[in-house]
Amino acid sequence: MNLAYISLGSNIGNRLEFLQEAVGLLKETKQIEVKRMSSVYETDPVGYVDQAAFLNIVVELETLYTPHELLKKCNEIEDLLGRKRLVRWGPRTVDLDILLYNEENMKTEDLIIPHPRMTERGFVLVPLVEINSELVHPSTKQAFSNIVHDQKEGVHLWKSFDGVDAFVHFEG
Repeated sequence: MNLAYISLGSNIGNRLEFLQEAVGLLKETKQIEVKRMSSVYETDPVGYVDQAAFLNIVVELETLYTPHELLKKCNEIEDLLGRKRLVRWGPRTVDLDILLYNEENMKTEDLIIPHPRMTERGFVLVPLVEINSELVHPSTKQAFSNIVHDQKEGVHLWKSFDGVDAFVHFEG
């Protein structure tokens, strides 16, 4: 089994519902087992800032998928949930990004692991460190718990859940 961390975000429509549906689709995939999930954080947009606030989470999962197979599954879930890529870093129903995959460092045309901008993004670091405070960046060997302190601005706890199932079955 491979250990991976995925960041999920949404800022269009019922943001929580899109995140719940995405986690549900991950859970329904036979080659994936969702192990842990962060609380939900409301975050200011980054990059293209003229848009609504995001809800963000990070999930830890075990998978039999290779990194590229996992990327394909993430893209399928985005497509199923109506993601449109009109503006870079623009509004989206849901976005799934592979942050870490085992301790791999890889760079291909369509996939870079670890995610190249994750250390600059509080909306990734805060929920990531919440579910695993022992994680270390595979390239720099820095503890994410040390990096997160400078990246908390614009990241606010929105909802806590005690377990993945509680999150998926939460009713507004």
